[in-house]
Amino acid sequence: MTEAQGLPGRRRAARLGLAALLAAGCAPASGPPPPGQAAAAALLGRRAAALRERDPAAWSATSTGGTGQHSLWARLAGIPLAGWAYRVTGVRAGDATATVEATLRYRLRGEDPAAATARRLLGLVRHEGRWRVRSEEAAPGAAQLLWDQGPVRARRGSWGLVLGTGSAGELREFARLAERAVPVADGAWGGDWPRRVVILVPGSLAGTAALLGGQPDAYRGVAAVTTGSPEPGTPADRIVVNPEAYRELDARGKQFVLTHETVHVATRSATGPATPLWLSEGFADLAAHRAAPRPLAAAAPALTAAVARGEVPRALPDDAAFAFAGDSGALDRAYEGGWIACRLMADRWGEERLRAFYRAAGTRGGRAAFPEVLGTTRAEFTAAWRAYLREKLG
Repeated sequence: MTEAQGLPGRRRAARLGLAALLAAGCAPASGPPPPGQAAAAALLGRRAAALRERDPAAWSATSTGGTGQHSLWARLAGIPLAGWAYRVTGVRAGDATATVEATLRYRLRGEDPAAATARRLLGLVRHEGRWRVRSEEAAPGAAQLLWDQGPVRARRGSWGLVLGTGSAGELREFARLAERAVPVADGAWGGDWPRRVVILVPGSLAGTAALLGGQPDAYRGVAAVTTGSPEPGTPADRIVVNPEAYRELDARGKQFVLTHETVHVATRSATGPATPLWLSEGFADLAAHRAAPRPLAAAAPALTAAVARGEVPRALPDDAAFAFAGDSGALDRAYEGGWIACRLMADRWGEERLRAFYRAAGTRGGRAAFPEVLGTTRAEFTAAWRAYLREKLG
């Protein structure tokens, strides 16, 4: 029999031998078993330590080395991090891949008094005989982090920190705006606040919505949003910019928006669920308008037009009037009405009483704050506000 004729026989023998091995439970080793919660936590602990210590070799030892993981390392390179840790909340594992749900806790150096948190989804794969991280992204339904959207640049100053996915020139522009905004906010509010801001600048409206965990239509036309918590020992507020809306503003408008949002950062600890939106938005607008003054009618065109038609609002704006998805004219009148209410309060009772009213309203609501701080009632103040609108805008 020739060698060619004998080959099928050898193949059959090899197959029979392999079958015997498998039947005897002696399958070839295939690497480590699927990871449980403890093994996943250990892997992510090494990954976090590598990032905190900026150790690329240790990072590579926990990652597949694919483009995605190297890209994530590069995206994080410019961010001043003071802490980074994962808490594993769930593991779904197969023979060759696994999915890990985790809570990420991280801090921005010099900005966050406590860790910020984010829900994350990490993909694991067997790679070179070990379990390694192949991907990391926001968990389903969770907000993205800025570095999920691309490499992040940083610009720091005495006023705080700007993080963005755009050009260095774009970050410089926001740094200049923040440098002017922080002293204005401090002059308006004073009190105990960090006197610093953290500004996040994604590359698009879609990026803004992803950072806020919402849909783009909810933020279309909104130049910036401030997020944060009034509780002590929480992460710094983030001012999240919508670059598409921001580009539509002139120089005055850009400064106005950032100053307004910075005032929200300053007043955060005194702002509670009881604070009416006409007061929180009106106070922020009051400070921003004073930094860039204009004639009252020019600064409140929607209310000026309404007063000219004889449509003086009958009540202070309720919270529903500030919904971005509603009528734009009604939204403009709500903001202008809140601002002019705060202006009336400052003119008649003084700046210190206005700040005291804000603090009282944050814990007891506006209705209780009127008699406590101003010695009047909500109804009497509303009547004075309506007369003020006629006088100033009529």
